Amino acid sequence: MGALILLRHGETEWSRDRRHTGRTDLPLTARGEEQARALPPLLAPRHIVRVVSSPAERARRTAELAGLAVDETDPDLWEWDYGGYEGVTTAGIRKDRPGWYLWNDGVVPGDAEHPGETVEQVGKRTDAVLARVRPLLADGDVALVAHGHVLRVLTARWLGLEPALGRAFALATGTLSLLGTEHGHPVIDSWNVPADPTA
Repeated sequence: MGALILLRHGETEWSRDRRHTGRTDLPLTARGEEQARALPPLLAPRHIVRVVSSPAERARRTAELAGLAVDETDPDLWEWDYGGYEGVTTAGIRKDRPGWYLWNDGVVPGDAEHPGETVEQVGKRTDAVLARVRPLLADGDVALVAHGHVLRVLTARWLGLEPALGRAFALATGTLSLLGTEHGHPVIDSWNVPADPTA
């Protein structure tokens, strides 16, 4: 059985500045492009049968620079919709909501383009992704190219955990993680592995 290869897109201006970036479609920074170009050696040993990307430019460009041909984009891989917190840092949110923590406190509604969603709604989206890709693992690895929070929720769901337990899986930009199985049970094979940008 193959593994799920999770690629978090490379750095953007907002990820660098720690601003919540849900549906705002930002390009990679020069460093983000370097991170993506460094991924091929990590991917070379894998037998990838399908590449699925978030529709966001930053995810699709990461896949391209990593040498992956995207077979399909899946809107269920969009990042968490942060609603009224789109583009705002945690420090900025805490000015009005001291102690705010996304995983416990959620988001406030935003405009029509950013209505916001709960962690449970993100969990339902990732459950749908997993239901579609699991059968493909019989033939090899499946690469999912997406965003930090949605991939953390997806990992929790892969392990059979509640969506909010994605908080336990910190995930940096431009990294590779592997979800697999051991004796038929879902496991994390590797996590948050950075590529060597000098390779």
